[in-house]
Amino acid sequence: MDDGDHGPRGRILAATTKLLADGGREAVSTRAVGAAAGVQAPTIYRLFGDMQGLLDAVASEGFTTYLTSKPSPDLTADPVDDLRAGWDLHVGFGLANPALYLLMYEPRRGAATSPAAIAGEQILAARVHRIAEAGRLRVGEERATHLVHAGGHGTALTLISLPADRRDPELSTLAREAIIAAITTDAAPAVQPGPVDAAITLRAVLAQTTALTDPEQRLLTEWLDRIADQPASRGLVAVSEPAQ
Repeated sequence: MDDGDHGPRGRILAATTKLLADGGREAVSTRAVGAAAGVQAPTIYRLFGDMQGLLDAVASEGFTTYLTSKPSPDLTADPVDDLRAGWDLHVGFGLANPALYLLMYEPRRGAATSPAAIAGEQILAARVHRIAEAGRLRVGEERATHLVHAGGHGTALTLISLPADRRDPELSTLAREAIIAAITTDAAPAVQPGPVDAAITLRAVLAQTTALTDPEQRLLTEWLDRIADQPASRGLVAVSEPAQ
């Protein structure tokens, strides 16, 4: 039986984490991990399946540990500020744990995304959803989530690639605010929101209704997605000229 941090599984995870931090992905091999953890290769395979399974476990544990070590991420009354906090947490994790971050988002041709990366994306999607529920999202949730992810991930990678003395401390803030300005509004929609505003907000809360059958709900969701993806100016209502 594995007795927590001091059992074979805990020792293997700790050894792999240290090898990764000291030498990057190239330093992690079955032989190196086994020697550092005091186990044989069959033990690694029995507990983790293969080397990718071990690396996924290390990334997931590292990400979870980082999140739990931070101040309580309780959500506030302002979902846009909560998105800012999430961005800062993401970039902060990358800078504090560059080897783990690169492992989480390592390109995998034909393979599934790492569990740790999926967990991070789920947190982001939930925060974007709250902005949509508040009626403050300019674009569809999926597009907003992808844009924030691309911006935050690109910012983290850029800062990780630079020597510490060349990192611009304002880069992350500038990128964050530019993307937030592109996808959110300063306040809730006007009394007469446009169709894009209404579609985005209704799409976010549609699951709360039981008035529709499943096929009807799927059809309405498709229609709302189509409307939400159309470019439009928020809060502008067309007014007809009076007849002469």
